[in-house]
Amino acid sequence: MAQALFYRGFGRLLFFSFPVLLFFSSCRSASNFTSPLPGEYSVRISGFPASGYKNVKRVRQYEFAHRDVPAAFDGCRLAFVSDLHYRSLLKEKGLKDITRLLNDLQVDALLIGGDLHEGCEYVPAVIAALGAVKTPLGTYAVLGNNDYEACYDDILKEMERQGIRLLEHKADTLKRNGERIVIAGVRNPFNLERNGQSPTLSLSPDDFVILLTHTPDYAEDVPITNADLVFAGHTHGGQVTLFGLYAPVVPSRYGQRFLKGIRTNSERQPVIITNGKWHNCATLKTQLCCQGGMAGGCSCVIILILQTDDGAAENVKWVYPAFYK
Repeated sequence: MAQALFYRGFGRLLFFSFPVLLFFSSCRSASNFTSPLPGEYSVRISGFPASGYKNVKRVRQYEFAHRDVPAAFDGCRLAFVSDLHYRSLLKEKGLKDITRLLNDLQVDALLIGGDLHEGCEYVPAVIAALGAVKTPLGTYAVLGNNDYEACYDDILKEMERQGIRLLEHKADTLKRNGERIVIAGVRNPFNLERNGQSPTLSLSPDDFVILLTHTPDYAEDVPITNADLVFAGHTHGGQVTLFGLYAPVVPSRYGQRFLKGIRTNSERQPVIITNGKWHNCATLKTQLCCQGGMAGGCSCVIILILQTDDGAAENVKWVYPAFYK
């Protein structure tokens, strides 16, 4: 009897508190994140509704300042996309919206974080759509666990056809007006026996270095010396959460630590984790528990706008469009 009364009371609490939580989650104000390393970087986080795209509901913006960004890359726009899982989670219309959005934003380079498909028959279409994004500085990719488990040869062939540069424990250079930044990529970050030495170790500490890895765990598992910023996916924001506040299951060995958004590893290097695309978002309007919450949605694209400032303030912006089916 007492147990029944407890569950009944708990259910009523959830019912009446849900509108309040939803209201506050939809009215998030700007917040700031300061680097644990004084003077190295700073971040201002804000959000606003997106318009003009049927499958884009919300934009979350990260203004990030880093002292190592070269002057020639002031205003450079880098896009990061990961965990599309086409066509299981992301459908054809959503994929077209991503391509159109990125082209409309006139990104200078596209970075891809893996787990692109849910079937070999979908590989040509998803890679062709990403290859259709016009990028003056090129398109660069790493692969995820799904990509290594199936269709690996198909992916290599299609990326070569589309001119997408696969960085499997390699680094490439983006050049602009005599200056450069470096993009490094991790080959299968789950196989530490083979890939436990980061590709950033041989790079110069004077360069601005972005490390691409499918899972954020890699940034904690091994030293990623010389990496100024890490882009990752894989966690899907916990896939299922209670009001977007807590995820009971996270596909990470570090639990909530690398759930989503901006985090840091033990060496205090910034790690940005995109939610990718997750099927629970198809029923956001009726589900109580879903990653990102009803207001936040499921983000699968990050736009990084590089700017430079000797004082490392008010420089770089990330934009998170939130996608629904």
